[in-house]
Amino acid sequence: MSWYNKRLAKSLWVFHVSASPCNNCDIEILDLLTPKYDIERFGIKLVGSIRHADVMLVSGIVNQKIEPRIKRLYSQAPKPIFVVAIGSCMSSQGVFRESYNRCKEVKEVVPVDMWIPGCPPKPEAMIEGVAKLIGVLNE
Repeated sequence: MSWYNKRLAKSLWVFHVSASPCNNCDIEILDLLTPKYDIERFGIKLVGSIRHADVMLVSGIVNQKIEPRIKRLYSQAPKPIFVVAIGSCMSSQGVFRESYNRCKEVKEVVPVDMWIPGCPPKPEAMIEGVAKLIGVLNE
């Protein structure tokens, strides 16, 4: 547990995996970078490579094409990596529940540490979720 504390004491780098979403969650994630929310003041930064990330943020549904990609990204990530699933599509498959292309829930593909519900989840809910994740790990 002390290793987690050292890793999360400085900053939290997040890699976003857009797994077949409707893009509403993606728009709310972009809102986090605006001056209104400015998540970088908390040390949270979006990164372009999973190899530099502490958190894998997943939105959308797991379909037949994205399942092997999510597994590969998870295997390439430095361990420990925390997986945060956002949106109703991740938790209950949302509007894509009866889709022919949906194959599995994300928790069957990679272990999920935190769920942030909502369609789309508000930026405040995402900030609160990540703060809870950091708080739980720093205790």
